[in-house]
Amino acid sequence: MSALETTALAVAGITGGTVAEAAADRANIFEMTDAAEAAVLRPLYAGGFSHELRAALAARVARQAGDAALADHYLHAAGDMAALADPDETGAAQGLAGVVAFCDKAANATKDIAPEDISTLQDAGLSDADIVRLCELAAFLAYQLRVVAGLRLMRGGSA
Repeated sequence: MSALETTALAVAGITGGTVAEAAADRANIFEMTDAAEAAVLRPLYAGGFSHELRAALAARVARQAGDAALADHYLHAAGDMAALADPDETGAAQGLAGVVAFCDKAANATKDIAPEDISTLQDAGLSDADIVRLCELAAFLAYQLRVVAGLRLMRGGSA
């Protein structure tokens, strides 16, 4: 894969020109971003969160941020979990209401996360490692959304 074949560049609509040239000059950054995406969304050891669930949550966070293109990109890998990409879906039907609520809060109101939020997940049976995985997903998506928005602005579009 070349630096120009990354999620961030594809979703931002960067296919050539000066922005693509600038990206090529910083290929290592885009390659590391794609490696981080793979580690967070498609890890070799997924723990309690399947790749499909991770993709659905990623699509959900992107939708909540107003990025339909990034949401659609992740939705393609959501499989049976695709319903969770809808921000109006609570996750109750899948037994994931606590996970969905925490993901929403971590992505959209990070500063409001309290010890009780972690305790609630632990009480629901989530391992500490899975709670960290959920936080990693939210953190990566915050980064990815900003990278894509910046690339769009560089291209002359809107964030």
